[in-house]
Order: sequence, then structure tokens, then C-alpha cells
Amino acid sequence: MLTDERHQYILRRLNESGVIKSVDLIERLGCSESTIRRDLAQLESKGLLLRIHGGAKLNATFGAELTYQEKTIKNSQQKMNIGRYAVSLLEENDVIYLDAGTTTLEMIPFLSNLSITVVTNGIAHASMLAERQIDAYLVGGKLKHSTKAMVGAPSQRSLMNYQFTKVFLGVDSIDMTFGCTTPDPEEASMKQLAIERASDIYFLADDSKWNKVSFAKICDVSDVTFITDKISNIHQPYLNQTTILEVD
Repeated sequence: MLTDERHQYILRRLNESGVIKSVDLIERLGCSESTIRRDLAQLESKGLLLRIHGGAKLNATFGAELTYQEKTIKNSQQKMNIGRYAVSLLEENDVIYLDAGTTTLEMIPFLSNLSITVVTNGIAHASMLAERQIDAYLVGGKLKHSTKAMVGAPSQRSLMNYQFTKVFLGVDSIDMTFGCTTPDPEEASMKQLAIERASDIYFLADDSKWNKVSFAKICDVSDVTFITDKISNIHQPYLNQTTILEVD
């Protein structure tokens, strides 16, 4: 069995059970202990799992959420490419929702020549939309300082007043078993409401978001379409469950 095939098998088993034992992999794959040890080390180096004594476990990111500034500088080129591609999916007179993610923010510089209406819960998004004189609505509610997002019950009530042709969302973590997740339940609720209000739902996700799990579930991977910079081995297991659009 080729290395990539072994890696896909390991990730599939891990997503099914959360924990895998090296002895089981050795038996199932007919490989030596050193081969399995090397495979697990390679997958861990990519952030796809965490090695533990006697095997590996799912890489669950339950740590502190990155701040808005930290997210902005992470994978900035990928985010710009994804944002530009996302705008290419828009049509004249679309009414869209952009959540407060840093990748959705990258869409705004490319919106100027379109006749659209934007609803957002992002403070930075609203400011940038105003600078470009794009028709926009900012939902009210509680300001979350770390991500500059409007969240909470008032924001949810405000969002329920709108319907959209397309919705574009950021996501912290994507996993085959646990779906799309984020550290904050209030932000998860805002994303869920937006998903309910359009038939075309796009999650903008660079390489750092895949094969990870955060605290609060948003939806299953099959519920949405993903836009990513380049489809690679990381994404292959997901292609049977969802649609992934690759930036041109």
C-alpha cells in the first residue's frame, strides 16, 4: 500500500473512532511498527492528529480562540485568493451575508463593481463596506471584542429579519465526523441562522482549518459548499461527502 493510501486509511479510522492504536494499524495494514510510527509522525507534523502512547487521537483544538489580529495575518495570501474566487460566484442584485471571519473580509475589496446588498455581523466588514459605498446592513447586538463580531440574542433576532441569495461564512475547524465547528457557541448560532436563510452556503476555508475540531458545532460538512485555495490530500476524504471548490 502506498504512503498516501495508508495516510488516508489512518485519517478515516481516526475520524470514525477518535482514537486509533498502533497495533491495530500494523495488523490491518500489514506494515512494520517503524512504518506506522513514521506515518503517525508525518501526519502529526501536518496537524492532522496527535500522537499518544500506543497510537494517536483526533486533533481537537479546544484551546483559546485566536484574536482577530492573529487570524488576519495567518495564511493571508490563501485568504485573499479564496476571497477573490468567492466574489466570482456572485451575480448582479444578489443579497448576501458575510459573517465576521477574516477570510470573508478579503471578499470586500473585489465587490466594488457589483450591484449587491450585503448584511454582516462584522464591525471591520461594515467599515470597509462603507468606505467602498456598498449597500450594507450591520446586525445589532453584543460586540465580541476579540473577533470584532456582533453576537448574542439581539444579533440573532436582527439576523432573522433577512433572507439571502448566498451566504459566505468563515469556519475555525472542519472534521469528517464532527462537522464544522467554532470555539464560541454564540458565533456558531449566528452561522446556523445564516445557513437557514439561503440555499447557497459557502464556507471559506484555508488549509489550517481542516481535520480539526472546536467546541461548538455549526453544521455537517454535507450541508455546505467549501471554497479552498488548492485541493490536496487533506481534502480527499471529504470529497465523497461535500463539494469543495478550488481557487482557479
